[in-house]
Amino acid sequence: MNSQKRFKIFETLSNVTPNPSTELIYQNPFQLLIAVILSAQTTDKSVNKATLLLFNLAPNAEKLSQLTLSYIESCIKTIGLYKTKAKNILETSRIIHTQYQGSVPQDRLVLEALPGVGRKTANVILNTIFNEPAIAVDTHIFRIANRMNLAPGETVLQVEKKLMKSTPPQFLKSAHHLLILHGRYTCTARQPKCANCVIYDLCEYKKKSLI
Repeated sequence: MNSQKRFKIFETLSNVTPNPSTELIYQNPFQLLIAVILSAQTTDKSVNKATLLLFNLAPNAEKLSQLTLSYIESCIKTIGLYKTKAKNILETSRIIHTQYQGSVPQDRLVLEALPGVGRKTANVILNTIFNEPAIAVDTHIFRIANRMNLAPGETVLQVEKKLMKSTPPQFLKSAHHLLILHGRYTCTARQPKCANCVIYDLCEYKKKSLI
């Protein structure tokens, strides 16, 4: 895909969604960190239902770190891998509270050292909270980057590096959410909604399908 087409894709998506953001519900950076940890292999809708109860009682790192593991499990038991995630968010809360005075650190290496936090989660935090040009490649972005020939790659890291290199600079901060929303609601895994796609004329998926 050439640079002109790539620019037009992001420009069009930006015009349709001028202020893209996460669909996870949160009130502060710590809550977003916990929500993103919980969102692995789970829908944002399921996470929002679970965190509604959790954050009402424990809205910050200090409060959450004081909860028992069994209580946390009871709050998030409707989402996948809840036992492992409960342990991770409890330990992460304790670290954030004791080592970082309740504040989420703006440092990739520090973030990735937290229990339950990998590169994707760190990228979400750096992008959404700290407005850094970072792209967290989830299943939606990985799928459409390959399907559209926007940034094809065999691994998540390959796709991320290609997107970071090829995305027009003015769209780097918004690219993450623009692509996720497009993949979630239009360029879906099964039966993509090509008839309703605003970038259909720019997409190379249909061309490959005809080969």
